[in-house]
Amino acid sequence: RATMVTPEDVRTFIEQGLPCEHIELAGDGQHFQALIVSAEFRGKSRVQRHQRVYQALGERMREEVHALSMQTLTPEEWQEQGAGAAEGRKRGPGASRGSDPGGGR
Repeated sequence: RATMVTPEDVRTFIEQGLPCEHIELAGDGQHFQALIVSAEFRGKSRVQRHQRVYQALGERMREEVHALSMQTLTPEEWQEQGAGAAEGRKRGPGASRGSDPGGGR
């Protein structure tokens, strides 16, 4: 019997087997796209990083998740790619970034 796997399910599967600082997942129940940020990726090649994610997914990779395309980054790489900029957009235009334009001490 085929149960539909959601992106949230895949996120949970990965998080259970791999400590992640950040994870984004999209998908249609069979094919998924993931952005995974983990300190465990430091010093590893792209292939080794992907193998680590497959290890976290275990049997589910064969049985429930048919295709997973992923971007695997260390926290430092994620920051370099503008993770902070994305967070800034969420806060919106009048958000303070620690500066005081009102002339505080």
